[in-house]
Amino acid sequence: MLPVLRPGDLLLVRLGVPVRPGDVVVARRPHGLIVKRAFRLTGDGWWLESDNQSAPGRRDSWDFGAVPEEDVVGRVVLRYWPRPALRFPAPAA
Repeated sequence: MLPVLRPGDLLLVRLGVPVRPGDVVVARRPHGLIVKRAFRLTGDGWWLESDNQSAPGRRDSWDFGAVPEEDVVGRVVLRYWPRPALRFPAPAA
């Protein structure tokens, strides 16, 4: 599965909103903030996964376990940079 986001993408994040499985979220970790997909809520917190499990250097809940709910900062609403490519229909011949 290809990643939805790439390093350097700028995101609009809504803070303190409810998270549902499948949402892309920002979470606090000891080394800084991470952006991952919320997979499921367990008794220990949110299980967060990378979209690309075979990416080199991938770190997610398979490595560090569930992230406590209070460490999930917010839900990603949209990527605003780089702007998505505009696609226009081909001109009629």
